[in-house]
Amino acid sequence: MRLLSLVPLLALLASPLVNAQTVGIVTTPAGSYSNSAAQAIAKVMVDKAKLRTVVQAQAGTGFEEVETGAADFNLTNSFDITFYVTGTGDYAGKGTKQTMRHVATFNPFRVGMHVRADSPIQSIAELKGKRLSSDFNAQKTIARIIEAHLSTAGISYKDIKGVPTPNVVRQAEDFKSGRVDALFFALGSAAVKDASASVGGVRVLDVQTDAEGVKRAQALLPGAYIIQVSPAPGLDGITKPTHLIGFDMAMAANAKVSDEVVYRTVKALYENKADLVATFAPFGPFDPKLMAKPLDGVALHPGAAKFYQEMGILR
Repeated sequence: MRLLSLVPLLALLASPLVNAQTVGIVTTPAGSYSNSAAQAIAKVMVDKAKLRTVVQAQAGTGFEEVETGAADFNLTNSFDITFYVTGTGDYAGKGTKQTMRHVATFNPFRVGMHVRADSPIQSIAELKGKRLSSDFNAQKTIARIIEAHLSTAGISYKDIKGVPTPNVVRQAEDFKSGRVDALFFALGSAAVKDASASVGGVRVLDVQTDAEGVKRAQALLPGAYIIQVSPAPGLDGITKPTHLIGFDMAMAANAKVSDEVVYRTVKALYENKADLVATFAPFGPFDPKLMAKPLDGVALHPGAAKFYQEMGILR
């Protein structure tokens, strides 16, 4: 695993935390939404919880690293961790996982299919026959999310021209180079901003909201929902009110991470939304009172439960 970020290095070297145990957060590659979010979370953990924290970016989801104890925390989405822990979905046949614990639920991943601003493609349905990234061997969940977008329009991967790619960040490179016709990514991500600057602007395709289309998407992404997003600074590609698929960002930990570390972590995050937003603006919709929102099949870490009970937000 490559260590890509120490947050903030100089401050840590000058502080009494330097001799403390290091807490690791594993994420998807640098430039991804979860990696950028983790940078903000790590900064709050250092500044407010006084926990020496590193962000570890790698190609996949990071579940295995947390499961084995190689990392303490990871950032994921609500349906993928449910699949992993319960041995269903993309992890069917791999057995249940007993050492993963839910720590916190954050704001929705607001995700979309982006096309070039001057593209003739105006709808999800018009992606039929077009080139889209496929396989995602290091991040199977991304293919599932793209499939869910296609399903809202009654099409599937069988109806497009697949271009294999390992992960979501490599997909962005293929979009910039013209190898694929659309880019899947979370709004506000550094990779979207870079792609937009590279291709002369991007535009997010509106998701159909009819009941049957939404039902098909939810069959692929349990717990997903439709949200409407309006133009705002930092949301490249949103030029008018646009319907998107949303699902919650979640933080998980190994069960062996101490109750004290988890308690201090969730307390700092609960109390310091402004600091999170200052580092990563997409934390704007984050509601700390929803941090205890449960995840299907994933037990809450006792350290988190203690704090949420004190705040009266544990359901």
